[in-house]
Amino acid sequence: MSSERYLNHPTFGMLYQVSPGNDGRDIYATLYAQKMFFLVEVRDREVFFEVIPYLDARNQAELNIQKARRKGSAELSKWENLFTQTFL
Repeated sequence: MSSERYLNHPTFGMLYQVSPGNDGRDIYATLYAQKMFFLVEVRDREVFFEVIPYLDARNQAELNIQKARRKGSAELSKWENLFTQTFL
């Protein structure tokens, strides 16, 4: 069973993982406001944050759910719940 993932942003505080992204970058949202989304890449003990628009984050999360369905992933329900809580 996988656990939730959190990061601390230097300005916006706690972020939680919404969806895995492409190229080793994951999508995170601000924990409290849930209005800002970031592509986050962790490399060599450094964390890089890139702000992305709401619709881009939602689209990537939908693609992740579709991929999980095709694979029959055990984490499908986790990603669907996160999608519902974050975007609907």
